[in-house]
Amino acid sequence: MRTLLRPTAFVDSPFGHDGKVAQLAGGLNWFSAVEVLKVEGNKRVSAELVAVCEVEQRLDEQTKPLWQALTAKRAPLQLGERTVRLDQPQVMAVLNITPDSFSDGGRFADASAAAVAGTDMAAQGAAIIDVGGESTRPGAKPVWQGDEIERVEPVIRQLVGGGAAVSIDTRQTEVMTAALGAGARLVNDVSALTYDPRSAEVVAAASVPVVLMHHQGDPATMQDAPRYDDVLIEVYQWLEERIAVAEAAGIERSKILVDPGFGFGKTVAHNLEIMNGLALFHSLGCPIVVGASRKRTIGALSGEAPADKRLGGSLALALKAVDQGAQILRVHDVFETVQALKIWRGMRDQALTPRV
Repeated sequence: MRTLLRPTAFVDSPFGHDGKVAQLAGGLNWFSAVEVLKVEGNKRVSAELVAVCEVEQRLDEQTKPLWQALTAKRAPLQLGERTVRLDQPQVMAVLNITPDSFSDGGRFADASAAAVAGTDMAAQGAAIIDVGGESTRPGAKPVWQGDEIERVEPVIRQLVGGGAAVSIDTRQTEVMTAALGAGARLVNDVSALTYDPRSAEVVAAASVPVVLMHHQGDPATMQDAPRYDDVLIEVYQWLEERIAVAEAAGIERSKILVDPGFGFGKTVAHNLEIMNGLALFHSLGCPIVVGASRKRTIGALSGEAPADKRLGGSLALALKAVDQGAQILRVHDVFETVQALKIWRGMRDQALTPRV
């Protein structure tokens, strides 16, 4: 049996609560209790709510590192000349150079049009432009690496030349290498470096940050019949293992980000449970990336609304994520998400302004 810690009972401000609240991952969120979870195998067997003021008295050799990870500041991402701070939520913009992505496939006919779109996203407030050349929607087929490189490389070069911070959304080593050569400075791998055994070596050698995303199955089959004993715990432990593998390959812990993989081998219920328990993942000690924008779960909960009619649901999930301390939101609707975060940030700043 092992013990996990999930921050909860969030409060607006630490003022007047000395010793009763803790700061989450060095960000703008404060919590006053943790849910102490007892875990056997892949599932929770008990849960106890413990006030922050009592937590440190109960820490042991197993839980002390978890508590330290929950409350430690996250280092900023250095993406070339750009620094992306993680003490506040940031937007990663989705830029798909594909004919078949679930939401915007075929939107960009050529590299110039895609680069203009990416530049606009950066101007709207996206800290990172995430360029992808292979659709990983449910049922998608693999793309030959040469085609993927041909799609993304010229777009990355144009965006980087214009001063944007760019990540490459790929699971193929050759594409990673080409994209990094073109100026991308972060690898966003939906396979968490499992698709190609050489990928961890490439990321480590380049000394760039990497997003490890949870998935069950591959895009072609992942939504056929996803099953878990306890999705929150299984995703947590799977990511924990992938972090260990990445570190063993020479990737620094400070350069690892985690993504619970909303919609990747998960039912609607699985996705909602992950969002409700998202704060658990902070005890992995890595920044959290959430990509729930326009996903099918939103349609399922709103009369089967099509992908281009899911803005409201996307914003609801985005705000749920940042309320639990998520550092990066991967989104399609940049302007609207940035605006929502500005309002959220305004409320947080007001709450964190000392009362005279």
